[in-house]
Amino acid sequence: MSKLEVGRALGSRKLPHLGQRILKTTAAVFLCLMIYYLRGFSGADMPTESAITAIICMQPYVRDSRTYAVNRMAGTLIGTFWGLIFLALLLIFPRLGHSPLLLYALMSLGILASLYSAVLVGKSVSAGQAAIVFLCIVISFPDISDPLRLTLRRILDVFIGTAVAIFINVFRLPREKKRNRLFFVRTRDLVPDRYAQIPSAALFRMNYLYDDGAKICLMSEHAPAFFTQQMSAAKVNVPLIVMDGAAIYDIHENRYLDAQTIPKEDSLELRQRLAELGIGYFIYTIRSNKTCIFHRGRLVIEEKLILDRLKRSPYRSYLDGENYDLDEVVYYKIIGKPKDLEQLEFQLRKALPKAKLRAVIRPQSGTPGISGLYIYAHSATMEQAEKRLLHRLSTEAEPLEPVEIVMRSPYRSERDAMHLLTLLENAYEPVSLFGRN
Repeated sequence: MSKLEVGRALGSRKLPHLGQRILKTTAAVFLCLMIYYLRGFSGADMPTESAITAIICMQPYVRDSRTYAVNRMAGTLIGTFWGLIFLALLLIFPRLGHSPLLLYALMSLGILASLYSAVLVGKSVSAGQAAIVFLCIVISFPDISDPLRLTLRRILDVFIGTAVAIFINVFRLPREKKRNRLFFVRTRDLVPDRYAQIPSAALFRMNYLYDDGAKICLMSEHAPAFFTQQMSAAKVNVPLIVMDGAAIYDIHENRYLDAQTIPKEDSLELRQRLAELGIGYFIYTIRSNKTCIFHRGRLVIEEKLILDRLKRSPYRSYLDGENYDLDEVVYYKIIGKPKDLEQLEFQLRKALPKAKLRAVIRPQSGTPGISGLYIYAHSATMEQAEKRLLHRLSTEAEPLEPVEIVMRSPYRSERDAMHLLTLLENAYEPVSLFGRN
């Protein structure tokens, strides 16, 4: 299994992917330096303003490059305007430069004027850039003999850098589609919580990849019902990994292809221990390709609140009474406060040392301060599910290469989902400038 983010391949290590943005930025800087050379600059006299601007403005998308270019140009115009005013004052009144204290006070006022002007014209994002440009212009005093020429050259340099960045960014380098790759993506990196729907922009881009033939397996900690709520419009072409790796579900055939159930003897021991502690719990089973949930023991108010919300879904069956077939249990779920669940997990681990179980505590969306203790079979993990699905989909004629696309930080906004899909797109269709990837 390879993880794109850390560049780790199964049984080997490789360098991170040489992305299109890196290559385009390099080309943009080279073009800016060549323009400097043609303008007669060389060696130590060669300025770097346009090259720096090109680096800053080179973004993953052309529209982002335009935004950065506009902001940088606005900041440059504001900073150069006040820089020109500052230098003109010093040339008209040279005595102002004889006192370092007065000179530095004027510089600080120039910084204030640059920052405030950017805010005043509605370009607060350019305020820092305006202040930096102003400082770069005035810091060279008194070696500047022609302030107007200096400021005009700086504006020209920024314009060249932004124009080159946008010009280079519109070109698409040769790419090679990796149709033999099976991509694993967690739904928690695409949506803020299990009740939210995937943003429309992210859904559109993901469906574009699906239509193009990219094999993308979506993985969820929850049952298939949540996927139906979140991404009903997704054009899925690969079975889902659900229930935190405990099952594989084919959404087109509406059936479970695989389920890692808890061993019967472990279920019996676990239930006995929970009964002794007087703790109620949910039992998740699969019957006739449908998730069936039972509850046993005392129903506390937190469980009732969650149960009332989940019962509204038409994709689950909440049944009263006892389930008699212990072989069908996929996992147990206990609701409570995080500290209480941590203590309970410790007690269960101590009381059932030989049980082949895996436990995890997760917050419950929509119920602040309440978490769930999920107890699975030891073999019910995302990693094992990925291997099982890979084995199911691979053939001798077409073996698949697994690639897991992961985000280090939790989902914060739609931009995170779009960034993840950018990583996926670059892995599915990498630049092939230097041969096969």
